Amino acid sequence: MKKTARVVLIVLIILSNLLCANMVKGDDTNDDGPITNDILKSESWEVAGNQAPRVSAGAAIVMDVQSGRVLYEKNAYKRSSIASTTKIMTAIVALENGSDGEDVIVSKKAASIWGSRVGLKMGKIYKLGNLLNALMIRSGNDAAIAIAEHVGGSVEAFAEMMNRKAAEIGATNTNFVTPHGLDAPQHYSTPYDLALITQYALKNKKFCKIVSTKSSTFEGNPINNTNEMLSLYPGADGVKTGYTGQAGRCLVTSATHSGWRIISVVLNCSTRSVRAQSSKILLDYAFGNYKIYEYLKKGGQISQVGIHKGLSNAVGICSDKDISIPLKKDEADRIKVEYDIPKTLEAPIQKGCRIGTVNYVLDGKVLASTDVKSTATIKRKDFYYYFDRIFKTWARLVHQH
Repeated sequence: MKKTARVVLIVLIILSNLLCANMVKGDDTNDDGPITNDILKSESWEVAGNQAPRVSAGAAIVMDVQSGRVLYEKNAYKRSSIASTTKIMTAIVALENGSDGEDVIVSKKAASIWGSRVGLKMGKIYKLGNLLNALMIRSGNDAAIAIAEHVGGSVEAFAEMMNRKAAEIGATNTNFVTPHGLDAPQHYSTPYDLALITQYALKNKKFCKIVSTKSSTFEGNPINNTNEMLSLYPGADGVKTGYTGQAGRCLVTSATHSGWRIISVVLNCSTRSVRAQSSKILLDYAFGNYKIYEYLKKGGQISQVGIHKGLSNAVGICSDKDISIPLKKDEADRIKVEYDIPKTLEAPIQKGCRIGTVNYVLDGKVLASTDVKSTATIKRKDFYYYFDRIFKTWARLVHQH
């Protein structure tokens, strides 16, 4: 009997060690060594070359923030585990449905979650704004649970909010189960969807401020951003790291140069060094090979359209939005502008009404499109207009005689 018990104990110890060995580590874990500037010194924008880059990431993408144009992709539409890059959506849902000063009471579930943590205490009250910093800077899983329960009422209800927002953004190949991203069978996204979600999130100024912060404090203790690119890549200004055993090392980066902002996503990298170097290669490729071409300014007059039976013979037309597209030089030579605008319009015309569209097309693919709107209100020539014309003509003739 004692021998059997001893065998069972040994088996349990072995299983426990195996479980610990395979346990998902938090984003802050630096188990594969520090990243040095030497890793990012190889190549520059000027020598990045026109050839599509090769990266060790399992899946990746580069996207222009303004136009949404994809500049590079590798398995970009394949469903993958995304680890703590999940927290990009957690943050934006919280920012849109809560305010910094709200009190958040920490539950047992939040306080006891494993992985990357900031040490929240069960029953203690924290401000939502402080928890958002802990979420995105220190990648606190406990902060993620606390935020989800406060904003959504429960983790499950908050996940539904995340999924509704993903659908609204257009991230249709994404499903969220948790607010922290620890491995779960039905929790997934793609590089493309993550880029779309990030593109949306970067419109929020408060989000941008948090994810660009290198270091801060939480409850009097210093916290450093888990995003190595903020310190290693010139112009890097976000966004979020991730790491689980299933997802590997993940990183969503935004970087800005000369007013041009792009997003890179790398998933399933073997080490932090690999994800940093893969991100650098992709950013260098985009900045080194593409240039922003500005075609239209919102509100800027494009042309005029004739008006039939209007008090004016023509009305100005303008773009409904800015059109700026990142292009390689040879692409800029090939891009075509297609106008879908009528030659004449029937009065009356209201200022701001949609007149048509302008499309910018490269090799048969629409890269950018905008509605074209009228710049003024043009009234129609009615009975009173013609009567007035006849009366004035008659009066002039009488006066002449």
